[in-house]
Amino acid sequence: MTANQGDDDQAAHQFPDWRQIYYDQPVESMPWYSPALDEDLAAWLDRLRISSGRALDLGTGPGTQAIELARRGFQVTASDLSEEAVRLAAETAAAAGVVVDWRQDDLLATQLTGPFDLIFDRGCFHVLPPERRLDYLQTVANWLAPGGRLLLKCFSRAQPGEQGPHRFTPEQIRELFGKLLTVESVEETMFQGTLDPPPRALFCVMRSRQ
Repeated sequence: MTANQGDDDQAAHQFPDWRQIYYDQPVESMPWYSPALDEDLAAWLDRLRISSGRALDLGTGPGTQAIELARRGFQVTASDLSEEAVRLAAETAAAAGVVVDWRQDDLLATQLTGPFDLIFDRGCFHVLPPERRLDYLQTVANWLAPGGRLLLKCFSRAQPGEQGPHRFTPEQIRELFGKLLTVESVEETMFQGTLDPPPRALFCVMRSRQ
């Protein structure tokens, strides 16, 4: 199965208006909302003892991941398609006394340039149209500093059903991202948020080939 087969019936995946949703409902009610640093990201950072560098929180949404990365010592840029999401996240960071460079940006027509030592994507890639996945890959590859890493969390094919984000197998991730990046690991895990039980997910670590 290729990266563009199996889960690519776009009609089965209905997504909200990402620009509007943060006007319409509290961030704490969103399925992906998690106030703490993602458990898999935290474990990876702790294991490798990484606590500094230039980090991008891609599709930052509520901004909780960006804030926690900044608290750990990273120089963080956080971007989202939704202007309202960025505004709310910036307010949260200011109230907490945390400095983050907040940007409203469309990653498929980005104004960001990098370079970044670390890019964290917790739920952006898996809602993209299948035909834009290679564009996404090229963009993040261009953003990464030499030796930099993309840490990606997406829905796993092990998650039942078809509604919501696209699902992926480890083989699909390796096939797609291996075109431009070195895929270091793809592990089955859970997607922390407000859903019970939490959805099945993949936590993927890719490194720049520069």
